[in-house]
Amino acid sequence: MATRDENPDFETYRKSLGHESPDARPELASDLRSAIDGAVRFDEYTQVLYATDGSIYQARPVGAVFPTCVEDVQAAVRVAAAHDAPILPRGAGSSLAGQSVGSGCVVLDFSRHMDEILDVDPDSRRAVVEPGVVQDDLDDHLARWNLKFAPDPASSNRATIGGGIGNNSTGAHSVRYGITDAYTAELDVVLADGSLIHTREIVVGGEEWDEIIENGGREAELYRTVWQLFEDNHDEIESRYPTLKRSVSGYNLHKVVYERDGETYINLSKLFVGSEGTLGVVVRATLDLVTRPEETALALYCYDDLVSALSAVPDALDFDVSAVELMDDEVFRLARESTEFAEYADPIPADAEAALMLEFDSELHSDFEAAIAETNAHFVHAGNAFDVLEAYTDDDQARLWKLRKAAIPLLMSMEGDPKPYPFIEDASVPPEELAEYVREFMAILDDHDTTAAYFAHAGSGTLHIRPILNLKDADGIETMHSIAEDVTSLVLSHHGSFSGEHGDGLARTEFNPKLYGPQLWSAFKELKTAFDPDWRLNPGKVVFREDDEADMREYLRYGPEYSSLEPRTVQDFSDEGGFSHLVELCNGCGTCRQTGSETMCPSYRGMKDEMVTTRGRANLLRAAISGEIPSEELYTDRFQEEVLDLCLGCKGCARDCPTGVDLAKLKAEVKHARHEKRSASFRDRFFAEAERVSALGSALAPISNWMTNLPGAGVLAEKTLGIAAERDLPRFTRETFAEWFESRGARISPDVATERVLLVPDTFTNYSYPKPGKAAVRVLEAAGVHVQVPSDLAPSGRAAYSEGFLHSAREKAQMNVSSLENRVEDGWSVVFVEPSDAVMFQDEYRDLLSDSAVETVAENTFGVCELIDRKRLDDGIRFQEVDESLAYHGHCNQKAVRRDHHAVGVLRRAGYEVDPLDSGCCGMAGSFGYRAEQYDLSQAIGRILFEQVDESDAETVVAPGASCRTQLEGRGTRPPHPIEKVAEALHRP
Repeated sequence: MATRDENPDFETYRKSLGHESPDARPELASDLRSAIDGAVRFDEYTQVLYATDGSIYQARPVGAVFPTCVEDVQAAVRVAAAHDAPILPRGAGSSLAGQSVGSGCVVLDFSRHMDEILDVDPDSRRAVVEPGVVQDDLDDHLARWNLKFAPDPASSNRATIGGGIGNNSTGAHSVRYGITDAYTAELDVVLADGSLIHTREIVVGGEEWDEIIENGGREAELYRTVWQLFEDNHDEIESRYPTLKRSVSGYNLHKVVYERDGETYINLSKLFVGSEGTLGVVVRATLDLVTRPEETALALYCYDDLVSALSAVPDALDFDVSAVELMDDEVFRLARESTEFAEYADPIPADAEAALMLEFDSELHSDFEAAIAETNAHFVHAGNAFDVLEAYTDDDQARLWKLRKAAIPLLMSMEGDPKPYPFIEDASVPPEELAEYVREFMAILDDHDTTAAYFAHAGSGTLHIRPILNLKDADGIETMHSIAEDVTSLVLSHHGSFSGEHGDGLARTEFNPKLYGPQLWSAFKELKTAFDPDWRLNPGKVVFREDDEADMREYLRYGPEYSSLEPRTVQDFSDEGGFSHLVELCNGCGTCRQTGSETMCPSYRGMKDEMVTTRGRANLLRAAISGEIPSEELYTDRFQEEVLDLCLGCKGCARDCPTGVDLAKLKAEVKHARHEKRSASFRDRFFAEAERVSALGSALAPISNWMTNLPGAGVLAEKTLGIAAERDLPRFTRETFAEWFESRGARISPDVATERVLLVPDTFTNYSYPKPGKAAVRVLEAAGVHVQVPSDLAPSGRAAYSEGFLHSAREKAQMNVSSLENRVEDGWSVVFVEPSDAVMFQDEYRDLLSDSAVETVAENTFGVCELIDRKRLDDGIRFQEVDESLAYHGHCNQKAVRRDHHAVGVLRRAGYEVDPLDSGCCGMAGSFGYRAEQYDLSQAIGRILFEQVDESDAETVVAPGASCRTQLEGRGTRPPHPIEKVAEALHRP
């Protein structure tokens, strides 16, 4: 039996599988393993994982190291230096300019282990953190003191503090708070030689300064160099650096030395901020914090043209606003055409060409209505805005912010190869020049025969403008470079910055000499050499050598040589543009690394490894279909077990991924192809035939139940079937649910019924736990529904689909659709107790079949609570008074198709107080949690849910999914299905 681990890690999992994963540069890898406690991975899969980030670039590192402490970082830097290997510090890899990818680099991934909040001093408003801390996690921790870290990048739910420091990040509220360098007080930094320095504010010429200089050595040399560079280039610094709230190109020579109260200070921390890991590796940060406004309000002003909206920006800044955001008509159009975002665009007037969104907070305004009345008078009554939407509640504001933040996912999900790519999306100009800048920008796009959408941080002069190009085409790449040349010249003419938020990286380093001129460019190189004499730290970013010039056209993820296979598939991928296009929709933004809300990605939440993210799997799939690794690798045991098998198939990515990368669908297709090429394992077939196994177990009950309870049965199951010994196998009932209903019969005549329903029994309800099915019958009949339990249907095919037996799943789908089509057209609804089966009919059947009949059946299939809620059947039900609170854990598959919320409404109308948990996958996911090698991960994911249940004030947890209830039952008591609680609340005469 396998050894269990409460904190599963990928290295242990990989080792248990026994696959060979040879190292690139084995001597370097061996020396690193000898020198540090953290893991070292130099295999090809790891290289592919860390070759991309959220940008348009791809560059293979030599491998990745996962340091556990400062000493690990120092040792890794020294070993890499001894082998002449470059070093690349990395957080979540969400950067948009290519800062966190580098050819041949040793990647230091801080996100796994060095992620501790070390100290918080609420009185001084300071926090000390390690670089791998995710910003939202820090802010959640600080909430108890009503504090927060001010910069708020859109990626804050996965971006790390270390990455934010390297990038000098900011977000929508920079007009109020500024950027990261203003809040970075002290740093601990490992230098290129492995030495450690502590940077902080020091008075130039003061006692501490004198002590550092007198001690000599590396630290003194750096202080002398920085001071001399500042002195020698003072006039150039004053004239060349843009005077903007956002300017993050180049090195912060304009902020490293400053005056206050008659003293001159130097703080090298300001220099490391925004240096993109090219000067040193940050291992600890002391951050300044701000208080959180208790309340906010929004006003969204609608304009009939973009330039009018932009012309209003300078005036908006006069009203003590905390954010000024822009959206254009392209964002509105795409949102209206999107299933996910259409509801958020509905309030926007159809003739709005642009909108300016102003936020007000309670630290600056005591009366929101009065503040907005003042801006209404200015922008609507006396200005060019023709309408305003006001939002005072949290929900109303959240809807407007969701529309604003929908811009990037909407744009990146465009069909075809041309995409709105980020490469000059980050330029900033003075807000008063923004309107003219955009006019000229439009002319540049016209000259290059392309278009773009306009959105983001208008208040700080930063618009995210992404030209639509095809970077798989040589002409498209040259057009990109030409646009960048023209736009950087335009920005320079407006005294702007080439980067106001996303940094230099591979995208903009080429243009830094153009922005700063020869004198400061020379100073940058001297600075780089002082801190990193061999130019080994993240080479090619911020600065470059004359013999190795930066070129934004190098290291592109796609290019004219890129091509991908389009495999023949069982499922229909036409809505996604084909199998390969669905894979390529992953833009690397890393949203799948979020852990605080929604569903995606449960395997990452349980294991915290890039390999088990949606992004990681998509990267490896893309590598295989593009020939970066052999295409036959897809079908090897290693690829199946390391890359695909830890995907739970929850479908969370289908909803939560900004571009809709449905990994569950891709996994099913690849597993199917594997089965076709090589015989499937007995265990895979066993789980795929769950219906037959359960039918046999029910027929043999209670003997079948006794057998699984025999001493040693669990160990035997693990050794023979690979089923975890800790798992209790399902128990079977002698009388199936279908048999119970047949003997009981329908109680409501179809002649007087309000609805006619075919209640389809899923495998678990039919053979193991019929209570939810019986409860569903009682509730539906209480609503006047005529219920029948059909006996002529095949299993839904969910089990076969999940195991990759797509021909079997399609056969079942065809049988069921053929059987149900006429009845559905005659007015019957198809209803399931089990959400995964309902979603199989609603969603996957549409991928497996392609005629109008499947659409008819899918559109008329419901989960039981979904049917009751959508048709308000409970309006006709009389409930007794109940006094119980429920925590509701929704099903992942239903969340993916946005149908999980219906049970909450039904339960509340039945009289219950309901706490809908913002929970992800339970970790059981059908057969996933039964597999011995996946048990640890299943339990780790489950513990996240358990904590959420424990934190809820509700008395009872309810869950519609059989797998979810099985996982929760491991804590002692099987939770009821929501329909069981509705049945309990029925009035009893």
